[in-house]
Amino acid sequence: MADEPQPAILLVDDDENNRYTLSRRLQRENYTDITEAVNGKQALELLRERPFDLILLDIMMPEMDGYETLGQLKSDMMLREIPVIMISAVDGIDSVVRCIEMGAEDYLPKPFNPVLLKARIGASLEKRRLRLQEESYTRDVETEKRRADDLLHSMLPPGAVRELKATNEVRPRRYEEVAVLFCDIVDFTSYCDKNPPEQVIAELQTLVEEYERIVAFHGMEKIKTIGDALLATAGLLQRVDDPLVAAVRCGLDLVEGTRRVHPHWGIRVGVHHGPVVAGIVGRQQFLFDLWGDTVNTASRIAAAANVNSIFMSSLGWMRIRHRCQAKSHGSFELKGKGKLELVECLSIK
Repeated sequence: MADEPQPAILLVDDDENNRYTLSRRLQRENYTDITEAVNGKQALELLRERPFDLILLDIMMPEMDGYETLGQLKSDMMLREIPVIMISAVDGIDSVVRCIEMGAEDYLPKPFNPVLLKARIGASLEKRRLRLQEESYTRDVETEKRRADDLLHSMLPPGAVRELKATNEVRPRRYEEVAVLFCDIVDFTSYCDKNPPEQVIAELQTLVEEYERIVAFHGMEKIKTIGDALLATAGLLQRVDDPLVAAVRCGLDLVEGTRRVHPHWGIRVGVHHGPVVAGIVGRQQFLFDLWGDTVNTASRIAAAANVNSIFMSSLGWMRIRHRCQAKSHGSFELKGKGKLELVECLSIK
């Protein structure tokens, strides 16, 4: 096509008359990007300076002949895909076979036939074009695959992505012994009302990225963000030695992480432990989500927690009492749970 760039051809021959004759022939066929080299050594230097689409390579040359040049080309991972047509007065079958076995695209004897030369140059360049086109398509496919993977990871926890890739589905199921963590920013709504939306979203984005880093560090899985709240689990889709301890440690780090990020919001963290049901719902903008009493209780404990504190039930604390230093805050009336003693987790041994 007229708008396609001219193919770059490297002509390698020690004989000036041969180079002139062949160069003129190529120009008559409308090949204008032609570079000449007098031997294999100079050709290799030129090849490392700029890209070429085709090499016309003489065999009988001083310093470095065509065989040695071809061998170095095919051993160089950056140059080996460039097609090479050997042109030489050596017309024995052994020479032809040797060049083809070494990786030459084609072979033409001197004096060359102009019609045959045109046909073989055209065929070699077309193969090169198709090969580059295929590589471009492959890169595009890999790019789209990475985008799809990034999209999946933005919507699903890592364990769900692995299951989806392995089985083409994420089966809904009941999971036992899961630690559920809710983290909620204090007074976020009023902050939104008082500040420009660009500033609010930028600051929230920075904070959520910090939360994601902390959650991953503790081997937990971010399930979703709900407005200004974070829902994460330990022991759901990937193994954690002690889910409840991991969740408390994560909560302590979330408090510290929030203090590091401007504008230094306060947060409330609630942790609960027990069975959950998990799966994917929806057909548009589908979502991996959790259901069950454990999830509801963790949310309500977070709502009752003090600012910059991690609260859990006293029954939950009993499971890790040998590792968790805590302080009781008495009984709280939680919706659907009645009175429940809540404790503040101060540190993990």
